[in-house]
Amino acid sequence: MKDAWSSDEVRKAEEPLIAAGEPLMARAAYALAQAVLREVAAPRAGRAPDHRLGRPATVRLRGSLGSDGLPGTARLRPGRATGPRADVRGASALLLVGPGNNGGDTLFAGAHLVRRGMTVTAVLASARAHEDGLTAFRAAGGKVLTLADVRVPAVVQAALASDVLLDGLVGVGARGALRPPAGGLVRTLAEAREKAGERWPLTVAVDIPSGIGVDDGAVPGPVLRADRTVTFGALKPGLLLPPAAHLAGDVELVDVGFPTVAGAEGWSGSVWGVATGRHAMSGTDPASGRVRRMEPADVAGLWPVPSPHDHKYTRGVVGVIAGTSTYPGAAVLATSGAVLAGPGMVRYLGPEATGARVLLARPEVVVAGGRVQAWVLGPGVPALGPDDDGPDDDGQARRIFGALAAVTGVLSEDVTGGKMPAVIDAGALTMLEHRLPAWAVLTPHAGELAELLQGLGHDVDRAAVEAQPLRWVRTAHQATGATVLLKGAITVVAGPGDVYAQADAPAWTGTAGAGDVLAGILGTLLAGRSADVVEDEALAARLAAAAVLVHGRAAARASAGGPVTALGIAQAVPAVVAELLRA
Repeated sequence: MKDAWSSDEVRKAEEPLIAAGEPLMARAAYALAQAVLREVAAPRAGRAPDHRLGRPATVRLRGSLGSDGLPGTARLRPGRATGPRADVRGASALLLVGPGNNGGDTLFAGAHLVRRGMTVTAVLASARAHEDGLTAFRAAGGKVLTLADVRVPAVVQAALASDVLLDGLVGVGARGALRPPAGGLVRTLAEAREKAGERWPLTVAVDIPSGIGVDDGAVPGPVLRADRTVTFGALKPGLLLPPAAHLAGDVELVDVGFPTVAGAEGWSGSVWGVATGRHAMSGTDPASGRVRRMEPADVAGLWPVPSPHDHKYTRGVVGVIAGTSTYPGAAVLATSGAVLAGPGMVRYLGPEATGARVLLARPEVVVAGGRVQAWVLGPGVPALGPDDDGPDDDGQARRIFGALAAVTGVLSEDVTGGKMPAVIDAGALTMLEHRLPAWAVLTPHAGELAELLQGLGHDVDRAAVEAQPLRWVRTAHQATGATVLLKGAITVVAGPGDVYAQADAPAWTGTAGAGDVLAGILGTLLAGRSADVVEDEALAARLAAAAVLVHGRAAARASAGGPVTALGIAQAVPAVVAELLRA
């Protein structure tokens, strides 16, 4: 599991380390310089740069722009030294330097680059700069300009003439859009980058891409898209959350001595107890929770694996109410996703003709009523409008309302057989009449979430959801009580406690029916852990994140770098689950 630390948590972790004399800035600057040197030296040595090959220096988060587009996981590897033979002499770097510690990191790193033979120019965006960093940079032979000395178009030309550009304008303490003159500079550089294409230099963000919402992943103003972000001490929420994560490129997490980073034992252990005690994560507000990214190793402990004593009824029975005579494919895909994720049984409830289609595709499915341990409700079912007497849905709305009564507790447990979780998707999202428990998982895309929130009195549209997904997913959870899974290139899951941001799928996954398969996979997980989910209200979000991870990796396996179909994703699920369980 990869945990992100908020800006306040980072500051609280730094305070005792700085007080104890730990050289955090020196470590950060050295690691930043090494990352740049690797990238610059690579083409000169006849190999592709790491950001093209997908080789992490420490921890790499894949799935955002600038990566290979294939799903992956944050991986931990020892940093690779550039070595004395890495020839970077004659290469050039342009530094964008702000007035704070982030600018100091950048200037100290620039001094390292100068000493390795690179020509380095720093453009100061403010009359102020980190004094020690500026002194070290000048002493090494670096060139210093300010925006008072040079016009922005000249900075663009200098960037185009450089091998690498470092964005060190602001750090984790910044809030809101970049203010002038940095905002205007970044806007112009971002526009120039898009026009220049492959002629633009490698862009490395220092700790974060300047201008992103560090704690919420929003993009309130201009941001220069990075090929690589070298972040220090801990991941930040904005590097995991959309839309900001799409601007971070490949993310390297550098160990500077924070107690949560694997390998931190290499730094002074004398301050560990102090730092751990001061780290605010131990007292995180449960209403907001951490921002996390689940990794493959986390899935095995969540997946319901049968024992020799289990049978089809104890392994979990999934009930699926999906599809109509107009949209029978959704029923086939949802039941396929459920069956291939490994439940004890899948029941299908729906029109006879659609049930026949399901049986042709999945003869394992039982097309009959009976007790279930979790529901999948709504894929392929028309939305119910406020003025509808009843949609033309072959009776599916009536069936969904009955299942929702069991999920919400409107019906007595004597009738339903007990509390049960559910996946609520597509048309079923318009049929919510009562507050939901956390074991009900809503699975909207951005447009559906906006419509749901509008019905609850919020002034929001699809664009607003896409601009601030963390805010609106949390709002939907608080308003409905349900766990909310917002589907997207980076899927965000919010329930009681932690938030998960999963970037496991290739872009090819945005295809019709893929969400139906995801609903089925999640239904199987909820059925297999039904009693646990009802007892532990935070478990539904973890299972939802695990389902997203499996779905994304199945899409990658089925895609193999090219187009993929929803049914192909479902068919790849067993091999992905087996691989994760073996690992």
